[in-house]
Order: sequence, then C-alpha cells, then structure tokens
Amino acid sequence: MSAPQVSVTGEHNIATTAERQAIVAVPGATPGDNWIIVTRGIKRDYDMGGEIVHALRGVDLAIGRNEYVAIMGPSGSGKSTFMNVLGCLDTPSSGEYWLNGQLVSQMSDDALARVRNKEIGFVFQTFNLLPRSTALQNVELPLVYAGIPSTERRKRAQEALDAVNLGGRMHHRPNELSGGQRQRVAIARALVNRPSILLADEPTGNLDSNTSEEIMKVFQDLARQGQTVVMVTHEPDIAAHARRVVVLRDGLVSSDERRDEFVARINAGGSVHDVGTAGT
Repeated sequence: MSAPQVSVTGEHNIATTAERQAIVAVPGATPGDNWIIVTRGIKRDYDMGGEIVHALRGVDLAIGRNEYVAIMGPSGSGKSTFMNVLGCLDTPSSGEYWLNGQLVSQMSDDALARVRNKEIGFVFQTFNLLPRSTALQNVELPLVYAGIPSTERRKRAQEALDAVNLGGRMHHRPNELSGGQRQRVAIARALVNRPSILLADEPTGNLDSNTSEEIMKVFQDLARQGQTVVMVTHEPDIAAHARRVVVLRDGLVSSDERRDEFVARINAGGSVHDVGTAGT
C-alpha cells in the first residue's frame, strides 16, 4: 500500500528538541508554566499470571501549552497504556507525570479523579451521547455533575457548541445528527469544563474519510485558538494533521518529529515505525 500523501500547513511554536530534553532531564523539578505535560522515565508494568509485562519502559515526553500533538504506535507499543496514564485513568509503576504543574503520578485515586474532571476533556471514537437528550443537554451533563447553576450551564454549553460550529443544531437529538455532528457534540462536551488538555482517542475511528477531515478541521481550529490537543491514532494521514507526531514502539519513544518532517518521511516511502528524527 502506498504511503498517504498529505499536505502540510504552517507550524506554530513547537519547543525545540533541546528545550524538551532539558525539561525531562531534571527529576523532581517542577516544570514552568509553559509546559502542560511532562513525563520523566514513565514505566508501567503488569503482572499477567506471574509474568511481568513491561508496557512502558521509561517514556520521556514534554508537551508545551497550546501544542497539538499526535501519538502513534503499533499494537503492543504501549500507546494505549500511555494514553491512560496521560488521562489519569491509570498510574505509572515508576517515573514522574506532571500535568499543568501538578505531580499527578503520586496522587491518590480521589485526587486523580478531581484532576481528571478539571484538567482533561476526553473524546473517544464512540460518541457516548445520551440518545433522548438534545445536543445542548448532552454538552451540559458534565456541568450538572460539577454542580454548576443552570443558567451558567446553558451559557457554557452554548459556547462550547458554537466553538465546534454546531450552535444551530443544539436542540437536535443524536439520531437527528450525522456522525460528524455527533462527534462535534462529543468534542463540545469535552470542552465545556474548559480543560487544560483535550485528549482524543482514535476520534475518527467510526467516521468516513470526508467526515474525518471535517473533525480534523475542528481540532485544528481549536488548536489555533489555544487549546492543547493530544490525539492518539494509528492512521498516519490523521496524525499528519497535528503539529507534532510522537511514535511509540516497545514502550519507548521511537520518534518525535514536527509535522513536516513526519510527512516528508512517510511520503518518501518510510514506515511510521522507522526511527525518525527528534525535531529541531
């Protein structure tokens, strides 16, 4: 199968390799305000019937505030495990995970839940919308759980739907919306708590190619507006919409490239899983 041919648009303020290496190289140091995610030596081991599986073997990664990063990896690369760590759904066996200046890798489950609800907006390939509720009511739901008054809930939900260009469909139920529109409702719901990061797991997995492009434009628009976006995908043409592409292999980072470097390598016939450059 031929490599996907994708276009490249302008890059925006990606930290240099030296800056990223410097921030992950000092254990225990609190990252500055310009860093939203910093992992240092993240390991995750599982006991599978007496056999220890090393899913993550020491992942170092630094993501700056307002970056748009794609994370890729083959089956068994540790990609899903790493996403669960980044989403505060799992804790590492060792290493440090700093999220928005907080050392979350040492937090209790209750503290992690509070951080997860405040700092992270999740978007999945299944939309997980309530079928009998309108788009507006679906987007309001996290604010109901947070105890936000109804007037403020409605205002914020409308703003989130406007941000994904769906303000005109807010009173429609999911069965009255297309797949792309339902995913945009799910994105709005993830945004309504004003999270530090938007974490998207295979967000186009249930969509056709044209609708996938539509959703990628939504993420690009949000990134241009200053939202930090971390997207997990197995598709090179989807990853190439991000400003930076990180590839995991065997529980480690095998490449970390700017979008133009990643696209040039893939279009030249290289494999996603070849060891690439570490950016500039």
